[in-house]
Amino acid sequence: MSVLKNDLILRTLRGEKTERIPVWMMRQAGRYLPQYMELRNKYSFFERCQTPDLACQITLQPVDIIGVDAAILFSDILVVPQAMGLEVQLIESKGPILPHPIHSANDLTRIRVPNVHETLGYVFDAIKLIKKELNGRVPLIGFAGAPWTLLCYMVQGKGSKTFDEAKSFCFQQPALAHQLLQMITDTTIAYLKEQVVAGADTVQIFDSWGGLLSKADFETISLPYIQQIVAAIKPYAPVIVFAKGAWYSLNEMAQTGAAALGIDWCTPPEMARKFAGNTVVLQGNFDPAKLLSPIPIIQTEVKAMLQAFGGQHHIANLGHGILPNVPVSHAKAFVDTVKEWQPNV
Repeated sequence: MSVLKNDLILRTLRGEKTERIPVWMMRQAGRYLPQYMELRNKYSFFERCQTPDLACQITLQPVDIIGVDAAILFSDILVVPQAMGLEVQLIESKGPILPHPIHSANDLTRIRVPNVHETLGYVFDAIKLIKKELNGRVPLIGFAGAPWTLLCYMVQGKGSKTFDEAKSFCFQQPALAHQLLQMITDTTIAYLKEQVVAGADTVQIFDSWGGLLSKADFETISLPYIQQIVAAIKPYAPVIVFAKGAWYSLNEMAQTGAAALGIDWCTPPEMARKFAGNTVVLQGNFDPAKLLSPIPIIQTEVKAMLQAFGGQHHIANLGHGILPNVPVSHAKAFVDTVKEWQPNV
């Protein structure tokens, strides 16, 4: 195992003071990079995910091209429902389709908590290869979707702005919903543990649809399962929790023992810090659409964001995934500005 030459993110997650703020971007391995598009034109989405060599190439692209402080595994949150036995189709530019969603107790018999080595072994193979190719340049972030977010797709059967069917399922059949959430949680814990064993240095839980729930519902339907995952993984690697839009529960999320909490661009850093307390690291929260601004404006806005976070206990990132139409030079300007910034003392 090679020694990490750049461990800024890991030191930040441990609560240590660092010489500068570390930076990476959600969806950094993806559609805004011409090198990624070349591979996308040759291979289907699941071929790219399930072929360790391709997943490795794609994971390394932003490290080589943009100079981020961490690699994040190229994969998808929907590999977990797939491993549990649900068919998942990913249609380019249209998003995911799950043709046989879960609506009843009978449907639940079609899925299982799988042996992750048998169903997700390709992910662990990819991680081992990525770690070898990274050769200690930067840490590797593994990830999984939060149980509530995965339930959304498994019940709705496709993407949605409101996931009203998924919410109705939880409200009309709560016992069934909690049974499904627990199955997803058990699978996710096994999956993330093996990501760490394979070489992931830290993991992020993506609760992309957390903000669709009220505070009370988030803390009933989503948070208890995130809490279980954090408790299970924390002894082995630091955990980052990103529940988009769920700013109202930052305090409760901080109490899970997560090392860092991601926040989106609608949550001011000062407010996030007030809610989350002083011990947890905050990650975020540049509006991805702002990367379409002229470069001088990006530089000014990034500096303002960094200043607002106070210069410590912060991992610079976007408030959600990078957009496909962002010029590479603009993504690089974001990263370079973070790297060069020093707090106004």
